[in-house]
Amino acid sequence: MGERGGERGGEPAGGTGTAPPALVRLSPLLVTLFPGAAALVAIDGAGTVADLVAALDARHPGMAARICDERPAIRRHMNVFVDGARASLATPIRPGADIFILTAISGG
Repeated sequence: MGERGGERGGEPAGGTGTAPPALVRLSPLLVTLFPGAAALVAIDGAGTVADLVAALDARHPGMAARICDERPAIRRHMNVFVDGARASLATPIRPGADIFILTAISGG
């Protein structure tokens, strides 16, 4: 998976396969914590959310630990949505899926 583009210019970073890549929108917090991470990333060949998290971690070591806990499961303060539906690590990802990884907001 080569890097190309980035958020600027309307092209996501990554994505080189023939099937449309999944488009991942990272929370501003993750982009801030991982210098060089783009807010919009294309990921090829991820069959599940777990595969997607592994691909993100390969590009940005330590990102998986920010998204997942030791069980492994998505951390309570993180939300992952695949095509608009809340997802778990086992959720399948279709080619061209639209994915959001967001930091949950809490308060009282």
